Amino acid sequence: MRIGELAERTGVSTRSLRYYEQQGLLSARRAANGYRDYSEDDVKLVSEIRMLLSVGLTLEDTRPFVACLRAGHSKGGSCPDSVAVYQRKLSEIDDQIRVLLTRRAEVSAQLAGACPFFGGKR
Repeated sequence: MRIGELAERTGVSTRSLRYYEQQGLLSARRAANGYRDYSEDDVKLVSEIRMLLSVGLTLEDTRPFVACLRAGHSKGGSCPDSVAVYQRKLSEIDDQIRVLLTRRAEVSAQLAGACPFFGGKR
């Protein structure tokens, strides 16, 4: 399939697909006329990349997942390197939650001090 069809089937712009290719995450074969030619496996790869980006992983984070799929695994997250990325991301999210809870408590205390009748509650 050509790049436009891959873009339509995955909901990703052709520009993004070219960028994924430039970054080595996607590899297109070239038809005799020079057009990019993609397979059904590429639909799965791009869908995986899109899902991972949507949950906050970076494009660089997707590399182990793509490698896992290319190695023949049915899920990109089933390889040890992918699991490590998931674990790292969960740790980062936990750290962000702790920071936000601390900030919330500080703002709540400031509100309670400035306006005691609010009691710091929403």
